[in-house]
Amino acid sequence: MQNLLKQYLPYLAGYKKQFFFAVLGMIAVAVGTAGTAQLIKPVLDDVFINKDTEMLMVMPFLLVGVFALKGIGGYVQTYYTSYIGQDVVRKLRDNLLAHLTYQDMHFFRNIHSGELLSRVTNDITRIQMVVSNIIPDLIRETLTIIALTGYIIYESPKLALYFLIIMPLAIFPLSGLARKMRKYSKLSQESTADMTSRLGEILSNIEVIKSNSSQEYEYKRFAKENQNVFKFLMKQVKTNALTSPIMEILGSVAIGIVIYIGGKEVIDGHMTVGAFFAFATALFMLYTPIKRLSGLYNKAQDAIAANARMHELLDTEPTVISGTKELTGPIETVSFEDVSLNYNDVPALKNISLQVKKGESIALVGDSGAGKSSLVNLLVRFYDPSSGKILINHSDAKDFTLTSLHKKISYVTQRIYIFNDTIAANVAYGEKIDEKRVIKALKKAYAMEFIDKLEDGVYTLLSESGDNLSGGQRQRIALARALYKEPNILILDEATSALDNKSEALIQKALDELRSEMITFTVAHRLSTIENADTILVFKEGEIICQGTHDSLLKECDTYRKLAKKL
Repeated sequence: MQNLLKQYLPYLAGYKKQFFFAVLGMIAVAVGTAGTAQLIKPVLDDVFINKDTEMLMVMPFLLVGVFALKGIGGYVQTYYTSYIGQDVVRKLRDNLLAHLTYQDMHFFRNIHSGELLSRVTNDITRIQMVVSNIIPDLIRETLTIIALTGYIIYESPKLALYFLIIMPLAIFPLSGLARKMRKYSKLSQESTADMTSRLGEILSNIEVIKSNSSQEYEYKRFAKENQNVFKFLMKQVKTNALTSPIMEILGSVAIGIVIYIGGKEVIDGHMTVGAFFAFATALFMLYTPIKRLSGLYNKAQDAIAANARMHELLDTEPTVISGTKELTGPIETVSFEDVSLNYNDVPALKNISLQVKKGESIALVGDSGAGKSSLVNLLVRFYDPSSGKILINHSDAKDFTLTSLHKKISYVTQRIYIFNDTIAANVAYGEKIDEKRVIKALKKAYAMEFIDKLEDGVYTLLSESGDNLSGGQRQRIALARALYKEPNILILDEATSALDNKSEALIQKALDELRSEMITFTVAHRLSTIENADTILVFKEGEIICQGTHDSLLKECDTYRKLAKKL
């Protein structure tokens, strides 16, 4: 709890004005609460016992004033603490997402997207309670306790002593409950992440589920995760609910003792009836914030667990680090010097050496898992070589900033990514939309033939994942996005697999026309896409076993001849 407060109290420094008004509101609530107890004494002693008519006239106005002070103070505190809490959560989400997007591809391939989604949404929402509820409530209840404690000590130090000795005994059982609460909070958050992951997987693969009539199978798997969420939430509820009876029992013991001794004080004439009831009212009022503080401590355990999970992500640092040198001029040469790559100690590429010059077209062929995609992944620095170097214009690729490197490279994968935005925004993704450039890129990708038929043309809004387009149309949009960048290196990783033969031939023609302006790497799925390549690299188990032109490989490479029959 102490570490959590240390971590998030500094956030309040950026909201000095809002925090000032929030504290004013808290002080008003504390003063108003103590004032309410103080009014009991003149009501009983002056109005009912001494029959003071002047006090009777004044009392309603005092009551309205005290409750107005509490009400307005409560409103001011609630508004400004909520403002601070919501804004801190907004910044936390921004920071966490920014941090995640700079992580390595290895990171994303080893953690489920549903897990990340749960941490960015559910876990941070739980942390929001720290800033918008727990810290402000802690301050408010503490101020109220100080005000009421000061009042009961002022009114009767002897009676106050009994209450203030018994209530701290609650710390021992409450600390045990807090440890349990933290444990169940962590399990609850983990089970919620698992359930979110399962739900995301179901929605992403709904076509497979429906085509296999496996709804019942998926329902049972989801229901199991959902049951775990329910189980751990109920354990939290059970643990949290024990706080109230513990506080009730200890509070009743303390108050019972005080009433007994206070009653004797009144009977013996050492205390007036009004003074005793004012003291008793303050005591009852004091019990409420103490009880709330114990509840806040339990709530904080939920935030502590969520905070730990969030910082697991924030403490993860990428291994692919951006260089400091800007890649400004055109890319003239790319060289692989004895490059090897391991995925979790499993070799994916072994001792690859290769040199490519501007204007050359390189095709990569081989069985699945042979290392083709691994090689192009190294070019865009999704990974760095486990050994060896990749040189761009005779400089180590690691020396260049990732931003300047990526501006020079376009990468189109077999899996097409379409954003829920206009066609123009998808093509110019990450850059300012230049309509002429957009249309030019779409024409090169032979996409204007269907876009011209759309009512809003290039400003047609695409649905999530581009579901309002066919597979071939989505691939053309992706190709247009790659060409819009006017790249120095174009990577096509089975990027025309969804196109019909005619469309593919037209795009291949367009790429042939652009060949002299760039270096092209093509991971092949069809013979037609590689026949005219300057060099074809044949991969097997992470190694280049043959290289040459289509004709020379047919004569000299048995593996290529077998592959050519499949392509």
